[in-house]
This record gives sequence, structure tokens and C-alpha cells, in this order.
Amino acid sequence: MPEDNKQFTLDELAQYDGTDGKPVYIAHKGKVVDVSGSKLWKSGKHMARHHAGGDLTEEFNNAPHGEEVFERYPQVGVLKSAEHVKREIPAFLDRLLKRFPMLRRHPHPMLVHFPIVFFTAAPVFTVLYILTGKIQFEDAALDCLGGGVIFAPLAIVTGLYTWWLNYMNRLIKPVKVKLILSPILLALAVIAFIWRLKNPEILNQISSGGWGYALLILTLPPLVIAIGWYGAQITFPIHED
Repeated sequence: MPEDNKQFTLDELAQYDGTDGKPVYIAHKGKVVDVSGSKLWKSGKHMARHHAGGDLTEEFNNAPHGEEVFERYPQVGVLKSAEHVKREIPAFLDRLLKRFPMLRRHPHPMLVHFPIVFFTAAPVFTVLYILTGKIQFEDAALDCLGGGVIFAPLAIVTGLYTWWLNYMNRLIKPVKVKLILSPILLALAVIAFIWRLKNPEILNQISSGGWGYALLILTLPPLVIAIGWYGAQITFPIHED
């Protein structure tokens, strides 16, 4: 079989991600191309957002250049036909994305900022209430906690949508971490919110769980930071100079 007809599965292609001196392969419309010779694919990353070792057919739709760039590099194989990724999506969604291209990538980045802010602000206002005793801070903490509980599921759903549509459900490390931590964050926030609603005086009852509630609230920012950090690694990976 000629070299440029070698068949790759997605798992096999993932081995050529440019790390530890490995070749840098990418796939586009079923063709597997070796871009190891490109300075723009140093360490398997391109423009701080695209990762080698996968099919970039959908991601290429947003590139500022045409397919002619692939003519500069050798084709080393093809994706197996069963896994050929021109992502098949429902017809209604395809029409919607063509009419409103921003729906391809923007919903998650837009919505994710709300739970980040709410779940960070709730502990801040909680601490201010403990320090000052001013009820306005405690009310603000509850409002922020409720806002986070409302918007977190929307952020999770749009994140899963973006992962499915643009990243082909690839289980790269940042995605794995987010898939684990996001439900934990939401569950803890829901528990805290219900706890506070059932016991409005919880922070005034140190012996009856007040400190436990406060500590629960204080676990939210570290989780938010971790999820945000790994989310940023998907879009803006750290360059290794």
C-alpha cells in the first residue's frame, strides 16, 4: 500500500501529536498530513489553540487561509472511512449554523462567565458577612449562589455541545478534568443553595453547621479556578518555548 494511502484510526492518529519529539500529523477531510516541517506547528500546537493528532476538518472552517496550505506538506495517509470526519450533524443544525455561524463556538464562552462570577462572588460576600455582620452581604451571597446554580447547567450543556461539534468528543486531558470537576461544582453549589434556603440563619448558628456551610461555600472558587484553567488550555494552550 502506498505511503499516502496508509489508513489511520483516530486513536492511531492521536499518537502523532508532536509531543516528546513525535511527528506532527493532522487530518483534514479524510487526508492525514505531516506538518512536522512547519514552524507554526511547534510541539504539536498551532496558533495556541489547535492540537495535532486529530481531525481538524471542522476547526479549519474558521481558519483565515484556504486548503492550499496543505499542498506544502506531504500526505502520509487517510482516515479509515468509518471514522472519516466530515462531522455529520442534523440537517436543521447545519442550516442554523450556516445562518448563524456564531452558534458554532460562541455560546459556551458567553455563558461560562456567569457561573464563574457568581460562584466566585458568593464566597466573597459570605466572608464579608461573617466579618461585618451586615445582612446585605449575606443576601448578596445568596443571590450570587442562586445565579450560579441557574447558569452552571447552561454552561455545562453548551460546553458539551462545543466539545461534540468542534472537538469530535476527543478526550484530551483538559476535557477529562472539566468533565469531572464541573458536575462536582454544580452538585456542591446546589447542596449549599438548598441548605441556605432551608435554614436562613445558618451562618449565625456556629454549633449547628454554620462553619460547615461556610466551608462548603469556600470550596467553590478553587473548583471554578481549576475548571477555568483547564478550559483555557483547550483554547489557549501554554507555549513551550
